[in-house]
Amino acid sequence: MLAPKRKWISFITLIVLVAAMRDANAETQYDTGASDSEIRIGKIMPYSGPASAYGSIGRTMKAFFQMVNDNGGVNGRRINFISYDDAYSPSKAVEQARRLVEDDEVLAIFAPFGTASNAAIQRYMNNKRVPQLFVISGASRWGDPEQFPWTIGWQPTYRAEAHVYANYILSNYPNARIGIVYQNDDFGREYLRGLEDVLRDRFSKMVIAAAHYEVGTPTVDSQIVAIESSAPDIFINIATPKYAAQAIRKLGELNWRPIHILTNVSVSIGAVLRPAGLQNSYGILSAGYQMDVTDAQWAGHPSMQGFRALLDKYYPEVDRTESGPFIAYNMGTALVEVIKRCGDNLTRSNIMKIASDLDLEIGGYIPGVRIRTSRTDFFPIEQLQMMKFNGAQWDLFGPLVSEGDDRITASK
Repeated sequence: MLAPKRKWISFITLIVLVAAMRDANAETQYDTGASDSEIRIGKIMPYSGPASAYGSIGRTMKAFFQMVNDNGGVNGRRINFISYDDAYSPSKAVEQARRLVEDDEVLAIFAPFGTASNAAIQRYMNNKRVPQLFVISGASRWGDPEQFPWTIGWQPTYRAEAHVYANYILSNYPNARIGIVYQNDDFGREYLRGLEDVLRDRFSKMVIAAAHYEVGTPTVDSQIVAIESSAPDIFINIATPKYAAQAIRKLGELNWRPIHILTNVSVSIGAVLRPAGLQNSYGILSAGYQMDVTDAQWAGHPSMQGFRALLDKYYPEVDRTESGPFIAYNMGTALVEVIKRCGDNLTRSNIMKIASDLDLEIGGYIPGVRIRTSRTDFFPIEQLQMMKFNGAQWDLFGPLVSEGDDRITASK
């Protein structure tokens, strides 16, 4: 009588154990690039070439994830951060994306840099169904979830940024004559489209001089001389750091002092304004969403203190006046949050599911800036505030403006 009963209890116990094992396996899901102990994350960055000034972003991310791993990783898993140089070349970016996806088998490519490079890999990443996560570029094409559900942007679009500048001009200098230098690719043309959106039929009347440059051009000096000869009241500098610094320096050499508006991608004091000459940079206008690393008002902020501690221990040789490292710190913080929310479901589809359902604040951004995404909105940051360089740091002014907000920024 007892033996059959024991067998029956053992059989029930076995069923319970099998069911529990099934539940455990169902709760832990991995795609290529993730395991119980590791998450492989890829990155493509211009460590060399005409945009090498941005290389500090990738180097800071490496330091950031080393810090994360030293503190136990994310949900007990270490981040294996693999980053390659594309030299700001689209063809090289394709080569590196294939290397990361097919050879290194990363779970996602995080914060890949540049408009042209990301455009070159966008279809490949979507065909492979690998997240092209939080692209460092303000092109509008990163917010098209219907066509490219595996690509999501990060920063405000260049077009939205240009709206802020155009509204500022109409509010304060409605009769001004405008000169523009711009990079002759999707990056530069997005800004032109944004200006046209707001200025409309006035664009052709107000813009009296526009000159472009190609990536790889040695200098933009001749473009600046040509624009200055038309004597515009406002100069809009749509250039990446190397060329933006050249333009600022050339204005100083010409002793030309127009109202100067500079794209946000080139607002780094260490990488752009100081090399161009702080005296030449005085009074430049731009728009931002991130705290200025040189501004004493943020020194006691927890995020700034955490950032400084990171640099002290893991990247002490970095230039503390560059904005790029703080970009890396803030974006790294965002990725850690996404991975935490994924829990044990570390599949590529869940990464995108979490990334497209965010509503949070990143401490290193201007108060009021929120990270918001949805299944139909792949633009995480859509707020900007005008700012002016006072010779030492950037001073914010006017309201925080959101994409689609028709408020005109006030002059300072």
